[in-house]
Amino acid sequence: MNNYVTGGAIRLLREQKGYTQKQLAERLLVSDKAVSKWESGRGLPDISLIEPLARTLGVSVAELLSGECVQNRNRHGNMLKSRFYVCPVCGNVIFAAGEGSFSCCGVQLPPLEAEESDEAHGMTIERVENECYVTMRHPMEKTHYISFFAVATGHGVQLFKLYPEQNAEMRLPIAGRGMLYAYCNRHGLFSKRI
Repeated sequence: MNNYVTGGAIRLLREQKGYTQKQLAERLLVSDKAVSKWESGRGLPDISLIEPLARTLGVSVAELLSGECVQNRNRHGNMLKSRFYVCPVCGNVIFAAGEGSFSCCGVQLPPLEAEESDEAHGMTIERVENECYVTMRHPMEKTHYISFFAVATGHGVQLFKLYPEQNAEMRLPIAGRGMLYAYCNRHGLFSKRI
C-alpha cells in the first residue's frame, strides 16, 4: 500500500474536532502515549484501528489514508453538478450528487472530467414519440467500448450500463434540458448538452 495514515493527518483532524490526545485515545480504547507516537511519526495505528479512527475523526477511511479531506460543496444538490467515478480495476461505476472521496479495489478514484463529445465520440439524439433515442457510432468490443450513458437534468440522473456485446444506444423519457454523458473505457467521459 502506497499510502498509510500519517501523524500529521491524525493531529490535524484531531485538532479540528477539538479533541486532546487523551480524549482521542479514550474513544479508541488506546493509551494517549499511542496517539502521541502516531502523531510524532514514531509509530502507526494498527490496521484494526483505521476504521474506528476515521469514524471518530469524522472522515472516510480513504480520506484518512490519503491525508486529504474532501468536502462536498454541492450543498444544494444540483444534479447537473453530479460526479462520476469509475474503478480502473473492475469497472464499477459510482455516481455522486457532488464531490466525494471514493475508493474501489484498493484504488482511490478521481472524479471523471467530461470533455465535449468529439467526432469519434459523437452522440446522436432523435426524438421518437415521448422518448429520446441516443446512439453512438463507436466500437463495442471487449477492449474498447462505451461502458455507460447517463442523463442529468435539474431533478435527477439516470444511468444506463452497457456491455461490449450490446450496441451503443439507449432510449430515455424526455425529461427537459440537461446533460448527456457517455463513458468510453479507453478515452474517458464525454458530454453533450440536451
